[in-house]
Amino acid sequence: MSDDSAAAIRDTRKDFMTEHREMYLRSGGAQGHILDISAVGGHSFTTHCMIRYTGRKSGKTFITPLIYGDIGGEVVIVASKGGADEHPAWYLNIRDSDHVEFQIATQAFRGTWREPEGEEREKVWRFVVDAFPSYATYQASTERLIPLVMMKAVEPIAVFKESDATGVRQL
Repeated sequence: MSDDSAAAIRDTRKDFMTEHREMYLRSGGAQGHILDISAVGGHSFTTHCMIRYTGRKSGKTFITPLIYGDIGGEVVIVASKGGADEHPAWYLNIRDSDHVEFQIATQAFRGTWREPEGEEREKVWRFVVDAFPSYATYQASTERLIPLVMMKAVEPIAVFKESDATGVRQL
């Protein structure tokens, strides 16, 4: 898939993604954790987390909602960017960080992150494709290997607020 095609997908979902992020933040996580995304190839009961990270170039703080799964006591997120030929900015930013901050429903954490490799990666990939089948289509449309990020909570932190974000992610 070209970056232009991926951009078209993001434009179609831009309002939804912005509204989702705002709903999640404004409710403190009471809303937005579970959404019906069957209209875009997902399931009617799909879990979403938020990640908070610092821009490696801008130094601004961003908050991004993402589909997640829990596998083996770790939270897995997928750097798909709709099958674009380049990695999403959030992935590049956390890749340059020693830790990650994430919120699941009404609980937020500072944690560690890693990328699974080899046989473990294959197992995790099958798990995320089962959770959101479009990931397989995204992978087939790009030559890059779509990264998987495994996060493990280390300590609880305050839930995210709209005012935490000093930058607005371009969707």
